[in-house]
Amino acid sequence: MMMSRLPTTALTLKQFLQRQKVLGIYRNMLKTIRQVPDEADRKYLRDWARGEFKRNKNATEQDAIRMMITQANNHLEELQKSLALARS
Repeated sequence: MMMSRLPTTALTLKQFLQRQKVLGIYRNMLKTIRQVPDEADRKYLRDWARGEFKRNKNATEQDAIRMMITQANNHLEELQKSLALARS
């Protein structure tokens, strides 16, 4: 009898790709937050981002996850625009 080499909790391809997208957004968010000039604002935003991602890390419903990805992208774009305006 052959046993599967995959762990019982292996991700599907769709889940894996979605996870990579979320991790990419998280990294970009933290990278963008590092550009905030004020230390207190930077700490607040970093704590907020970490808290939001941790709070939702066990989400499993695909529609909810897609909605959260869209919201995270919107927050990231808004932060990037605010930083660009502050620099100009």
